[in-house]
Amino acid sequence: MNDRKRRILRYMLASSSFITSDELAQKVGVTSRTIRNDIKLLNEDLHQYEIDIQSIRGKGYALSVKSQEKFQELMGKVSAEDMIVTPERPESKEERVVYIIKRLLLTHQYIKLEDLAHELYVSRSTVQGDLKEVKKRLEFYNLVFLQKPNYGLKVKGEEVKIRFCMSEYIFNRRSLSKEVNEYLGAIFAEQEISVVRRIMIEEIKKQQIILSDLSLNNLVVHLLISYKRIQAGNYASFYIEEFSSIKESKEYEVATCIVKELEKHFGLPFPQHEVLYVALHLLGTKLISHSKKQGVSVKELVNQEMYQLASELLQAIDEELKLDLQHDEELLLGLCLHLKPFLNRHKYGMNLRNPLLAEIKANYPLAFEGGVVAGSVLKSKYNIDSTEEEIGYLALHIGGALERKSMKVRRKRCVIVCASGLGSAKLLEYKLRKEFGHELEIVGTTEYYRLSEMSLHSLDFVISTIPIETASIPVVQVKSILGLEDLNKIEKTIRKSKHQIAQFIREDLIFLNRTFENRKDVIHFLACELEKKEIVPSSFFHSVMEREEISATSFGNLVAIPHPIQPYTDSTFWTIVLLDKPIKWGEEFAQFICLLNVEKESNQDLKEMYEFLIEIVNNPHLVKKLLKCKTYKEFMNVLFLCSSHS
Repeated sequence: MNDRKRRILRYMLASSSFITSDELAQKVGVTSRTIRNDIKLLNEDLHQYEIDIQSIRGKGYALSVKSQEKFQELMGKVSAEDMIVTPERPESKEERVVYIIKRLLLTHQYIKLEDLAHELYVSRSTVQGDLKEVKKRLEFYNLVFLQKPNYGLKVKGEEVKIRFCMSEYIFNRRSLSKEVNEYLGAIFAEQEISVVRRIMIEEIKKQQIILSDLSLNNLVVHLLISYKRIQAGNYASFYIEEFSSIKESKEYEVATCIVKELEKHFGLPFPQHEVLYVALHLLGTKLISHSKKQGVSVKELVNQEMYQLASELLQAIDEELKLDLQHDEELLLGLCLHLKPFLNRHKYGMNLRNPLLAEIKANYPLAFEGGVVAGSVLKSKYNIDSTEEEIGYLALHIGGALERKSMKVRRKRCVIVCASGLGSAKLLEYKLRKEFGHELEIVGTTEYYRLSEMSLHSLDFVISTIPIETASIPVVQVKSILGLEDLNKIEKTIRKSKHQIAQFIREDLIFLNRTFENRKDVIHFLACELEKKEIVPSSFFHSVMEREEISATSFGNLVAIPHPIQPYTDSTFWTIVLLDKPIKWGEEFAQFICLLNVEKESNQDLKEMYEFLIEIVNNPHLVKKLLKCKTYKEFMNVLFLCSSHS
C-alpha cells in the first residue's frame, strides 16, 4: 500500500461518518478524480481483510467491516507502516534497535528475523545481536518478546506498559513541539489530532487549570495512543483496588470529562480502566489552578507533605553546595508543584523525556549538581533512582533561583568604624558612597566599643580609621580623610574575591600534560594521589565513581568536574589534571579535569568559587590557553589573567 492510499485509509478510519471525495482531495492534496481512482485500488487491497469501501451518491465513502479480527490485523499493519516511516534507512546499532522496538510495538503479528534483516539491509546475525539490546530496553517496561519457531517475534506485556513504551520510542524522542506536531500529522489524521487537542484545551480551561505546552503535547500524544489502541481492541487494565485513591482525585474528575467528550466525538466507548489511564497521566503532570489565593505563603498554598519534602531537598542542597536557596519562596513553590507529579510518575512506572537535558548540563552545571543532591535525598527517602531527565527538571527550578540571585547584583557590604566622632564618620561615608556607590553598601557607622555588639556575619568587611585585631571579618584601615592610597586599598578589597580562589589550588595537586585512556583511570589516579597524602580514605575513589554513575560530570567545552557523592575532606580544594588529548567522559569529551572537594560540615560561602568554575566551563578561550600551560606558575597566571578579562 503506497503512502497516498494509506493516508486516504487513515482519514476514512478517523471519520465517524461518510467522507466525500472532495474532502479527501483537500486533505491529501490531489484532485477528486485521483481520489476516486485511488479508492478503487484501495478497495481491492482491503478485500483480503474482509473490508469493503461503501460508496453512496451524495454522502461519500465509508468502510464496511465484516471481520473484527481481520480489521485489527489491518489496523496493526497500517499503524506500523505509518509510525515507522523514517527519512533514512537505519545505519547505526542505536537506530536499528529503535526501529526494531517500533516494529514490535506496532504490530499484533509475529515478525520474522529474516523480515527484519531484509528491512534493515543487514544480516540475520546482526539482527540477533541487536535483539539483545532490544530485550534489555523492553525489560525496563516489564515487556518481553516471545519467540515462536517458524513464526518469529512479538512483544508481550501489560497494555499500560506497552503504551508507556510507545510514547517513549515513537514520540518523546522528538524534542521540539513543532517536530512532535509534524510527526503526529504523519501518523494520525488531522481531524483526530485537532479534536483531541481541542477537547484537552477546553476541559483544562473549564477546570481553571494551567498546563505547560510540553505537558499539553504529552497528554495529547497519550490520548491519541489510547484512542488508537482502543480502536484496535487493546484496553488498559489495572487492579481497581490499587487505584481506588485515584478515583477520589481532582485528576480523575478531569479525566472523566475528557473521556466523555472523546466518546462523543469518536463514537468509541472508553471503559472505566481507560479513564483511570487518562487520570494517571494527569497525575504525572503539574495541574496548577488559576484560583489560588493571593497573599498567602507557599506553606498554606501547597500539599504539606510536598512542602516538607521540598524543604528537605533545599536544606540538603544548601548543606552540600552552600547556595543559600532555602528562603527562595518561588523555588519552594516550583519544587512543591513538581514533586507530586514526579512521585506519581515513579509510583505508576511512567517515563519522562527532558528535551532540554544537554542544554541544562552545559549551561547550568551548578544547578544540575543541585538536582543530583536532590535526587540523592529522594533515593534515601523513597528508594527512587532519579533519571538524568528528572534531575534535569529539578535543575531547571534550581537554575531559575540562581538566575534570580544573580540578577540582584550583590554589592559588598561594610560598616564604618570611626573614632573621631559622628561628623568625621559621615564625611567618610559620603566620600565612600560617591566613589563606590554602585559596588558598596554601607550598612551604617559605629564606634569601636559598640562593634562587638553588632552581628558581622552578613558583612564582607569593616572600614576603620583605627586598628582592629579582633574582628571576625577582614578590616581595611584608612585615614579619616580618604587619600588615593586608601581608595586603592578599598578597591582591591572589593575586587579581591576572584584571587581568593587561589586558596583552593595547591601546586602539589596540579598535574599537567598527563595521558589517560578513560575517566575511571583519571579518577583512580587523582584519588590515589590524595590517598598517598593521607587527605582522603580508600573509599574516596568509589564515592567519586558512584557520583559518576548518577550522571557524568562533564559539562562540555572539554571540562569535567568530578567529586565524591558526599564531602570527605577537612578543607575545600581542587585537584586538577590537564590531559594531552581529550577522552570520552559520558556523552562529552574532557581534557581539563578538576576534582572538587568541599570541606565537610563547613558553613563557608562557596558561591564565588562555583561561579569561577562555571566561568571556566563557559570560556572556551580560557580552557584552550590553560591546556597549553607547561608549569604551575604559567597555569595560575593564565587562570586569573584570562578569567579577569573574560
